[in-house]
Amino acid sequence: MPDLVWRSVTELARMIATKEVSPVEVVRAFLERVTALDGKLRAFITVCGDAALDAGRAAEADLAAGRAVGPLHGVPYGAKDLYNTRGVRTTGGSKILADFVPADDATVVSRLRAAGAIVLGKLNMHEFAYGPEGLNAHYGDAMNPWDGGAHRVAGGSSSGSGVAVAAALAPAALGSDTGGSIRIPASLCGISGLKPTYGRVSRAGVLPLAWSMDHAGPMARTVADCALMLGAMAGYDPADPTTSVLPVPDYTAALTGEVKGLRVGLLRAHFTDVAAPEVRDAVLAAAKALERAGAVVDEVNLAEVARVAAASFAIVPAEALAYHAEWLRTRRADYQPDVRERLMLGAFVTGLQYVRGQQARQLLRQEVDGALERRDVLLAPATPIPAPRLGEKEATLGDGPSDVRSALLRFTRPFNLSGHPACSVACGFTTGGLPIGMQLVGRPFDEATVLRAADAYQRATDWHTRHPVLA
Repeated sequence: MPDLVWRSVTELARMIATKEVSPVEVVRAFLERVTALDGKLRAFITVCGDAALDAGRAAEADLAAGRAVGPLHGVPYGAKDLYNTRGVRTTGGSKILADFVPADDATVVSRLRAAGAIVLGKLNMHEFAYGPEGLNAHYGDAMNPWDGGAHRVAGGSSSGSGVAVAAALAPAALGSDTGGSIRIPASLCGISGLKPTYGRVSRAGVLPLAWSMDHAGPMARTVADCALMLGAMAGYDPADPTTSVLPVPDYTAALTGEVKGLRVGLLRAHFTDVAAPEVRDAVLAAAKALERAGAVVDEVNLAEVARVAAASFAIVPAEALAYHAEWLRTRRADYQPDVRERLMLGAFVTGLQYVRGQQARQLLRQEVDGALERRDVLLAPATPIPAPRLGEKEATLGDGPSDVRSALLRFTRPFNLSGHPACSVACGFTTGGLPIGMQLVGRPFDEATVLRAADAYQRATDWHTRHPVLA
């Protein structure tokens, strides 16, 4: 089947379960595409070809024997290279951990394995997840597949995850999100990506960036695929004391396609109004599409987002330094320069600044909660600009010039601080053919409503069905 690699996770799971295709066929199709295209795209750091084929054969044998199978039986995916994988190196995109081979899986990897999913390989990323561009000096930069004529960034830090899914090197991927690292590459690469509520998904066995803001989540072409993956990933884990004991709902059952009466708050000031014109127009058109589907849209502003950048600068470097202090002392030269510089900033954060940052995030959380008392979801662009060219330093936004790095983080980072669930989906393309992403934000632990709204939008539009043209 020549189009097998463009099938959704949901379709592949159904086709495997009904024996329309075999798990080995599916795994082999993706491995062949990786071989053909990844020399240029650089989405993978490590490809687990033999192990993935062995797992495919075992999955096929289970089906033939009539043994019970999970919801992702035989479906391959890629894991961002900060998720521990038993017997397979986990580099964090770094030189420092180039030869680190974990003895155990991260909890999320273990749960996906129990659901039947197969690891194709480990995906490229900004070193130690510390950068929204997705650049890597050690393993090469993952290349955004939507512009073959220029090297555009894929977004980070989950750059390999975004590229692998967008270019059909894998039907789904794991990402992590500390300031937008799932939603930024999802937006720039034209796919779907979910940052769950803080505490919804275990981070045990995941290399940390900033413990109080890190989130683990799925990335795929469709919201329905993200819902299917989240159901397998989510839930309390004694190995991660920050995880919630709240029960995990059936996220796929929530995807009714119905949004009549859904209350949507369109974020204007600090968000939609300051995005680049094509991004702003696409998000406003998405709000209209939701209205046509029966949603009730009004406008809302969040004043506390003005504090977000300062609060994040106080929290993230300090927490990151706590993890990296020993390596910075003994292996400083082994970090790529931009990551080393950001980590060293943590040494200059005072205790007072860190506490003030945590106080600011509480004010933001209360304001977002207040906005969601009267609305079911909030709507905003995921990024204010489409994918910039490699080396581009400045962007022009509605409120003036901005450096590219700050621009990429501007709309996603508030919801890492607040901890609310947020999903990015494609909502249009620029005249130059680059994807535009919007994000829907929901109440804590109400991923079901966020996914329902995003899925309904995808049912009413076709942006998520478009594919980049690859040689």
